[in-house]
Amino acid sequence: MVSLISTVDTGHEDMIHDAQMDFYGTRLATCSSDATVRIFSVRNGSQTLETELREHQGPVWQVAWAHPMYGALLASCSYDRRVIIWKETAGRWSRLHEYANHDSSVNSVCWAPYGLGLILACCGSDGSISVITYTSAGTWDPKKINNAHTIGCNAVSWAPEVSAGSVLENQPQKVQKRFVSGGCDNLVKIWREEEDQWVEEVKLDAHSDWVRDVAWAPSVGLKRQLIASCSQDRRVIIWENDGVGTSWTPHELPTFPDVIWHVSWSVAGNILAVSGGDNKATLWKETLEGKWVCLNEINLGKGSSMPADQGTKTL
Repeated sequence: MVSLISTVDTGHEDMIHDAQMDFYGTRLATCSSDATVRIFSVRNGSQTLETELREHQGPVWQVAWAHPMYGALLASCSYDRRVIIWKETAGRWSRLHEYANHDSSVNSVCWAPYGLGLILACCGSDGSISVITYTSAGTWDPKKINNAHTIGCNAVSWAPEVSAGSVLENQPQKVQKRFVSGGCDNLVKIWREEEDQWVEEVKLDAHSDWVRDVAWAPSVGLKRQLIASCSQDRRVIIWENDGVGTSWTPHELPTFPDVIWHVSWSVAGNILAVSGGDNKATLWKETLEGKWVCLNEINLGKGSSMPADQGTKTL
């Protein structure tokens, strides 16, 4: 059984939209409609506020930690159309880079797996996706996918850096850059880098309302690949690929009582966490018969984690 063991009093003055632990599980970053990002040291059941970052000018929707091999780096995205990359140096946090090439709210940020390099994907309500790469010259090189999703894009998630099956088959690791996105056009799309450009590899169409979140599962060397998507239609779909070709088979969980905001995989990629507007989180695992069953349910308390109109926000 999974149970709630501790809570963190963040001190935010408005709704909290995201909370992310760092790689080692000793720091927690939170962001809020109060336009701030807060970073806490979390150890032995207690928390200490390390810093408050106040350079955004609107609600901050999401935060993402980079792999620690690149140093202490945190990305945040906001309704103010900006992505800010923060860096800690000698115990002090400051803005390392700012990206402001979206025409409306930036809704999601996600760092690529460590082996692919220091690369950040972000997407916004203008329907575009940006991929920002740190170069050997010490600069940030952005590439933008315009009109990736009509109306708006809500979420991005990178594929594992090791190709499916390469570990078990004792093959060299094949480095291919791919990520998945979900949008207000009800679609899930997979993108891959081809000759220094990003192209649409496949379009997955099964949701009947806005896709709010997507999550590509760690493959752990297995041939099979899994992607979870959740939607305003109150459904979660687990997409399965057998490692051959671009065909993805959908497996739908039982319909939930409210909008589903977030999906997240365990490190091993075998347990899926789902949370939504009913203020509950559920954990799901596949049985030997190939059926997905609910392992546990956690009541998260009062208040929804995201406003229902986030995907349409513009300035």
